[in-house]
Amino acid sequence: MHRRTFLATALGAGLTATALPATATSTATTQARAVRARTLDELRKAIAAAHPGTEIVVANGTYDAPGDETIAIQGKRGTGGAPIVIRAETVGGVTLTGNRGFVFGDSSYVTVNGFTLKQRTTFEIPTTCHHVTISRNDLQLADIEGMHWLMVRGDSTTVERNHFHGKSTLGIFLGVEGPGSDGMARGVRIVRNYFSDHTFAGSNGGEPIRLGLSGRSLSDAGALVEQNLFERANGDPEAISVKSTGNTIRQNTIRDSLGGIVLRHGNRSRVEGNFILAGSNGIRIYGNDHLIVNNYTEQIGGSGIVLGSGSVRDHKPEDSPESRQGNDAPDRVTIALNTVLSCGTAISGESQRTLPPLDCSITDNLLIGDSGKQLVSMPYLDGIAWSGNLCWGAAADGNIPADGFSRKDPKLAAGSDGIRRLTSSSPAINAASKSYPNVPKELDGQPRIGRADVGADEYSKAAPINRPLTPSDVGPTSR
Repeated sequence: MHRRTFLATALGAGLTATALPATATSTATTQARAVRARTLDELRKAIAAAHPGTEIVVANGTYDAPGDETIAIQGKRGTGGAPIVIRAETVGGVTLTGNRGFVFGDSSYVTVNGFTLKQRTTFEIPTTCHHVTISRNDLQLADIEGMHWLMVRGDSTTVERNHFHGKSTLGIFLGVEGPGSDGMARGVRIVRNYFSDHTFAGSNGGEPIRLGLSGRSLSDAGALVEQNLFERANGDPEAISVKSTGNTIRQNTIRDSLGGIVLRHGNRSRVEGNFILAGSNGIRIYGNDHLIVNNYTEQIGGSGIVLGSGSVRDHKPEDSPESRQGNDAPDRVTIALNTVLSCGTAISGESQRTLPPLDCSITDNLLIGDSGKQLVSMPYLDGIAWSGNLCWGAAADGNIPADGFSRKDPKLAAGSDGIRRLTSSSPAINAASKSYPNVPKELDGQPRIGRADVGADEYSKAAPINRPLTPSDVGPTSR
C-alpha cells in the first residue's frame, strides 16, 4: 500500500508534566575551568586536554573543516556531576561547515551545545559512547539524497532543544538504532526539539524521528519522546515512526503536517497526551500491548486513530530481521480516554491484511464528527471490546457496536489555545465505563479524580499545565 494514503485505504505508567532543565550545559562547571577556543586547532587541542568538568567555549564565528578534517571527541569521559561541555559562545553564534564536524568515539558525559551545524555527512553518536547530550543546536545539514542528519546508537543519549529543518530529499532528521543488526540504544531521551519543513515528496523515508527499524523491533529501547513540536513535517506519513519496543511518546504537538504517530513495529509502547492538529494522519497502531491514552486529534484529513491489521500474528526473536518487515497484527491494545474531533473518520481499521486485532479494547473515547462521514469504520469487530464511548455530531455512528457508545452532546468549549474541552454541564463528566489506575492524569496535566471523565480532558477550573506547543516552547532559544 502507498504509505502516503494509508488512512484513505483504512477508512470503509501515568501522564506526568515534566520539568525540563533550562539548558543542558553543566552548572557544576566553574569559570576557572572554562577554556576559550578561537580556531579549530585551538578547539581540537582543548578537547584533547579536557577532563571531567571542563567547559570549552568556542568564539562566535564560522569555522570550516576542509576535506576529511574533523573535530574529534575521542576517549573523552566526563562524569554525571561534571560533564565535559563544548558550547558556542552564544547559542547559534557558531556555524560549523565542511564535510564532517564533531566525530564521537569511546566517550561519555559530553555535551555539545548551541552550534549551527551545516556539515555534509551524518552526525553520529556511536555505540561506543553513552550519556552524550546534543543540546540547543540548529541542524541544517546538507540536503543530500538519502543522507540522515543525526543518528544515535549510544545508550542514554539526550537530544534536547534542537531545531531540525529544511530538508527536501530522502533521509530522516533523527534516527535511533543500536548495536549489531537487531539491537537498540537504551534510554534515549528526545525532548523539546523543533522539527519543521521536511518536504520530501516520496512515499517513504522522510521521517522526522525514526525509533528503530523492522529488524530491531523486538529490542527494548525504553526511549522517551516528549514535548517536541512538528510543523510542516511532510516528508513521510510517519512524523514519529516507532520500530522498537517499550517506548513512551507523550505531550508532543504535530501541527499542519502529513505525518502522524505510528507504532509500525514493536510492542509495549505508550502514546499519551499528544496533540495532533490540522494534518493528514493521526495515530496508527500495530504490535502488542500498547496503551493509547489521553490524546487529542482534531481536523485530521484521514482517520484520527487507526487500529491496523496484520500480515503476521506476532514477530518472534527467532525471525530473521528481514522477515520482520511485515505488519504485526495488534493484540491487547488499549485505546482509551482519547478525544477525536472533526477528522475524516474518528476511529478506523484496515481490511487489506488478513489478520485482525485480537483482545483489544476501545473505551471511553470522545468522538465527534462535524461532517456527514462515519465516526467508526472497523472491518474487524470480533477482536475488539467497546464500552463507554461518547459520540456526537453530524457524522454517522458507523459500525461501532450499539452497546459500546452513547450519543450525547458533550458540551465542549474552545479555550484560548483553541482546544475544545468539557464544560461543567457535560455528560462526559464522571461517565467512564472503566477505571484507569495507570492513568492518573489527563491531557492538560490535571489529575483524574474519582471516576474518569470520557475523553482526553478531565473537567477542571484550573488552568491547563500542558497545552499545544508553539515554536517559542522548543528549540535552541526556548526557556
